[in-house]
Amino acid sequence: MGKGFIHLYTGNGKGKTSAAFGMALRAAMADKKVYIAQFVKSMKYSETKIEELLENITIHQFGRGCYLLREVEEADKQAAREGLQKCRLALSSGAWDLVILDEVTIALHFGLFPIDELLNTLAEKAVHTEVILTGRFAPQELLDRADLVTEMMEIKHYYTQGVLSRPGFDC
Repeated sequence: MGKGFIHLYTGNGKGKTSAAFGMALRAAMADKKVYIAQFVKSMKYSETKIEELLENITIHQFGRGCYLLREVEEADKQAAREGLQKCRLALSSGAWDLVILDEVTIALHFGLFPIDELLNTLAEKAVHTEVILTGRFAPQELLDRADLVTEMMEIKHYYTQGVLSRPGFDC
């Protein structure tokens, strides 16, 4: 096995989670084991059904709902810290070929845990494990740490025309 790289998908455009799940599907089809931690989401979005279809993908959600509509609570921080601890174990164990921390930069942005805890978690990853971090507001420390950074930039979006999230395409 070769060296696993750290990918960061950030920016205000659509497609960060979709890109990460595309990589998860690609890895799973190559008989790789994939662990996905979702830090903000708590609803069973369409993408979570992939776990039912492919036995080599595991998804855990550590979100308690949207922080944009309410104050962050201690329970939100506890759930995020639990998620980060599970990711630390997944990354350091060597048992997983790909570990995805979905919306982890949103968790950072809302102060659910400090950047140092995430950087320390990444430092413990097994050499061969590939990592994908997603979310808006990626701090410079993560941009510096990642081996690959992709910024999704919104140029035009149908949400601005009043189109709501559509199952199977947007959620």
